[in-house]
Amino acid sequence: MMTSDFPKLIRETSDARMRTRLLAISHFVDGKSRTQIAKYLKVSRTSVNNWVVTYLKNGVEGLVEKQHTGRPPRLTEDQLSQLKLYITSNAIKPEGGRLQGTDIIEFIHEEFGLSYSLSGIYKILRKLDLVWITTRSKHPKQSVEAQEAFKKIPNRNDP
Repeated sequence: MMTSDFPKLIRETSDARMRTRLLAISHFVDGKSRTQIAKYLKVSRTSVNNWVVTYLKNGVEGLVEKQHTGRPPRLTEDQLSQLKLYITSNAIKPEGGRLQGTDIIEFIHEEFGLSYSLSGIYKILRKLDLVWITTRSKHPKQSVEAQEAFKKIPNRNDP
């Protein structure tokens, strides 16, 4: 049976899941039963069994969590960079107003032939490091002079 400095390994890891696995193996090496370990760590006995078997086959390296895979992104990196360029260059519309999520949905559908929901658009924006917080839009026909004149009108609350 392989032995390692488990207290040191447990102290050095910042991954909580790995720490739990190392604790389980440490108790196993100390002679505790798998049922006792499961109760102590509040995990299933099956998990403890799997960790012990993995440890006995592959050592501590076998306990390291594998990278999780998932569905690949629908937009390629090139498409994402093209989308980011579109968003940053059209954030403020020349005719007034701001770019909205529905505008981005329409752009993606026209350019790439993909359909996204509004929540999907906001996830993409987070991935692109874009924040969807903007200032209040300005009406294209607004008059700064009219605003200043309005501010000078006396109010009953004025001293």
